[in-house]
Amino acid sequence: MRPPRFFTAQTLIAGRRVELEKEPSRHIAKALRLRAGDALCVFDGEGREALAELIAIARDTVVVRIHRVGSASRESPLAITLAIALSRGERMDTIVQKATELGVRRIQPLISERTGLRLDSARRARKREHWQKIAISACEQCGRNQIPGISAAAPLAEVLHSARPSTALRLVLHPSPARAALPPRCEALWLLIGPEGGFSDSEISAALEAGFRRHALGPRVLRTETAPLAAIAIAQARWGDL
Repeated sequence: MRPPRFFTAQTLIAGRRVELEKEPSRHIAKALRLRAGDALCVFDGEGREALAELIAIARDTVVVRIHRVGSASRESPLAITLAIALSRGERMDTIVQKATELGVRRIQPLISERTGLRLDSARRARKREHWQKIAISACEQCGRNQIPGISAAAPLAEVLHSARPSTALRLVLHPSPARAALPPRCEALWLLIGPEGGFSDSEISAALEAGFRRHALGPRVLRTETAPLAAIAIAQARWGDL
């Protein structure tokens, strides 16, 4: 059985004693009820992981000893940036979680004309922190040692501007007969996905001017939380590691 995995922002050095952060410590002590001497895996989010041993457990504090440090990479050769409109409820949480499991490199939440969720700067910062925690948890589960970057929500115009210098293949998903001619090989991909009501005509035009190609995922209209996961899986199967 694979030992449980936990993220730590601390430097991983063989032989070092490390006091884990509060959230993993509470999970280890209260939910998993691990004991001193049990094995676990810790990773730093930048590619390194280590086998460790629990040596002390308190209510909100867990101390481990690092035994062996490695740099196993489970990252896809396809660098995917997912730019997706904000949605209400837990849909964004699900998208962040599943996109992380599927190997997305970066997630850019965006605000479009038909976005139903509006956030001030303080709420944007809190949401970003919340989604980053979800991505960390997904990495703990799926075995990734690098945590995808999650940007603060930004207006569509800013997102398109940031994508202009990119040499990546840029696709805007849109329920229309149009399908872009896809190259046989791809190393970097931008996926642009609108809100529940879709992008407006002017937003589609702006995306095309920014170098995006319009692309449809079959004859059915997919929900905003279904489209990104389907597109990521297809892209990973075509150019990545699925």
